[in-house]
Formats: sequence, structure tokens, C-alpha cells
Amino acid sequence: MFLLSLTATCQVWTVSLKAGLFTYNARADGWTSLAVLVGTIGTWFGYPIVDPIVGCVITLAIGRIVWESGAAIFTRLLDGVEPTVLAEVKHAIWHTPEVHEVTQVRARWVGHWLHAELNIAVSPQLSVVQGHAIATAVRHQLLHHMPHLANAIIHVDPVEASGEEHHRVAAHVHGNLPAHAHL
Repeated sequence: MFLLSLTATCQVWTVSLKAGLFTYNARADGWTSLAVLVGTIGTWFGYPIVDPIVGCVITLAIGRIVWESGAAIFTRLLDGVEPTVLAEVKHAIWHTPEVHEVTQVRARWVGHWLHAELNIAVSPQLSVVQGHAIATAVRHQLLHHMPHLANAIIHVDPVEASGEEHHRVAAHVHGNLPAHAHL
């Protein structure tokens, strides 16, 4: 039952939790055990001050672990994504040679799944069908490189008009509405 439970849990854990949980905890446990051994040996050889010093060092280590874990959990509560995940998304995009530029990448965790939105720039001479094929190839690369990616929304721009600044609508008036803009 335990192995079945562990297998099911591992299938839904995120990459960041799986990668960090076992290795980081094992390393911290190892250093803590070594510190306790140093404290014990120091006391045994007639240096009782070593034990409280080691205790303070272990307390600081525990405080650091709590701080880092709290920061990671708080980031995930806000659907935050580690910078390395965004770098992985950009890396996967560049495996599609027709992409000339990546102007914006946004990603967030929804439960145990990653959702991404990105803007890519391609040659302006391409047809809509060719642009769509490139977007499909980019999505395919993303799904291969990032196993926890649930979906990617890919916006395709021509190279000379790529980026959010080309999608802003300046101040205008229509109907009976007052002048307004869409930024």
C-alpha cells in the first residue's frame, strides 16, 4: 500500500518538489548528524562548550530551512514560478528554428500543472497557416521539454511588430463612450 501511495504521489508532485525534497533533506540530515557527532566528540574530549555551539549552528540551519521552505511555499501559493522554469520555456522555444524572437513568457502553476503564455516573432512573409504550424511546433517542443506543462498559449507576431507595445490601442472614441485607451 505504501509503494502504491508513493507512486501515485510521485506522479502528481511538481518537478521542483520532487527534485528538491529528497536530495535537500538528505543533505541537511547528513550535515546535522555530522554536527551532532562533532558536538559529542568535543564534549567527550573535555570541551563541553562545543555542544551548545553545535546546537546553535543546528538551530540556525533549521531556521534557514524553514525560511527557504516558507518562501517556496508562499511563491507557489501565489502561482509563482521559479526563474529556472521560465528559462526552460525559452530554451524549449529555441528548438524551433523558424522562431526569430521570444518577446514575452508568462507561466504559472495551477495545482500540479504548469500553464504558459508566450509571444514569439516569425518572418512576416509567412502565411497564417505557416505561422500556425510554427506555433504548433513550439508547443510540441514545450510539451517534450516540460513534462508538467498542461497547456501553452502561443501568440505569433511578425518580427517587425513583436512585443506588447505593438498591441496597445491608443486613445480613441467610439459610440457614446468617452475617449479611452486599452493598454
